[in-house]
Amino acid sequence: MAGLQLTAKQREANRLLAGPARNIMLRGGSRSGKTFVLVRAIIQRALNAPNSRHVIFRFRFNHVKTSVWSDTLPKVLKLCFPGLPVRFDKTDFYIELPNGSQIWIAGLDDKDRVEKILGQEYVTLYFNESSQIPWSSVDTAMSRLAQKAELAAPIAAATGRKYLTLKAYFDCNPPSKLHWSYQLFRAKVKPGTKEALPSPDDYVEMRINPADNAGNLPPEYFAVLESMSAAKRVRFEAGEWSSEVSGALWSLEDRIAPDGKVIPGIDSSRVAVAPDLIRVVVAVDPSGTRGQSDDGDSIGIVVAGKGADGRAYVLADRTCKLSPDGWGKRSVAAYREFKADRIVAERNFGGAMVEHVIRTIDARVSYKEVTASRGKIVRAEPVAALYEQGRVSHVGTLPDLEDQMSSMAPDGYVGEGSPDRADALVWALTELMLGADAPKPLFGTYGR
Repeated sequence: MAGLQLTAKQREANRLLAGPARNIMLRGGSRSGKTFVLVRAIIQRALNAPNSRHVIFRFRFNHVKTSVWSDTLPKVLKLCFPGLPVRFDKTDFYIELPNGSQIWIAGLDDKDRVEKILGQEYVTLYFNESSQIPWSSVDTAMSRLAQKAELAAPIAAATGRKYLTLKAYFDCNPPSKLHWSYQLFRAKVKPGTKEALPSPDDYVEMRINPADNAGNLPPEYFAVLESMSAAKRVRFEAGEWSSEVSGALWSLEDRIAPDGKVIPGIDSSRVAVAPDLIRVVVAVDPSGTRGQSDDGDSIGIVVAGKGADGRAYVLADRTCKLSPDGWGKRSVAAYREFKADRIVAERNFGGAMVEHVIRTIDARVSYKEVTASRGKIVRAEPVAALYEQGRVSHVGTLPDLEDQMSSMAPDGYVGEGSPDRADALVWALTELMLGADAPKPLFGTYGR
């Protein structure tokens, strides 16, 4: 540890990471030292248990490679474990310590690599930047938190334990309260089902912010934070989960209209299984940027159906950041999986390109091009009215889509990036439910 003094908050975090809880989240603003502390804890755990295995996940492999493999991991080794001989395997991307322990890195977007890594069991899982990781990916990976790793003899004697305890670590710049991280670590419910956690004390979190790491940051960085919008400062400076947007077109919970009537929220209409469907569509909202670009928008892909009862059912969100071939195959796969009647896609930003991509993959697909002649919010309002009238149900939970929907306000979208998922939803429900005369809101558009 020569040359490094942990901050008071980092020492507090270390005590939490070594505590009895199995699942631990460090949440807070950017540049607060969360990743450094967690990587340090994993290396120490690896040293405590010979031949143990640990893995650091991020949603995209190139991100974990750039940030953890090339930056944080070498930095932690140099500052906290100087002189420790470590072998870097640059083919499979893991480090091996002198006692045979291994620390792997992986991107959950790399299916082949993830399948290979999840073929083994681990004693530590770390989900880095977990606000970007879908809950389904976390849930799958957690099944591999199962290695029985014996502690080194001196550690076993000092602790009275034979095996290293299983741990799942998480960190994030907190998104909205709709995200699974809030549900799991603050609301203490299972993401998706919202059932109470059977062992809530096994899920703990603490906040660590840039101000707690001020000694390691240039003063100018705080001026950058000050220049951010209030909404972004809540996340990147204060490290808090944000509340739902005031006046949003959609809400998870029921709301009361000015006349006292109940405006149903998404939750109150949610169902576990869709009834018999008379029509199904896959809606695609193409990005104006290259789909596989890290900085570009996603390709919105939403599946919805109309039931024999006349109501709409939102079945799946297959939104992705992939190349045209990748999102095209994903769209066609959804078309086949749900036995859809049609793929509908917006012309803007793509023109004939979207149809060309789809038909190159399967020329038999029924395809319809739609054109955006009005702004996003104007197009969304008639669809929001369907929800107000209780005519739409989500089948299961679609947290990323619902997060975007709850960020659509009368004055525009207040979330980050583009509301690609919400746009695709609007196209799907417009195709299924709206004729020439769109329904008017029963109680007026939310917030108006």
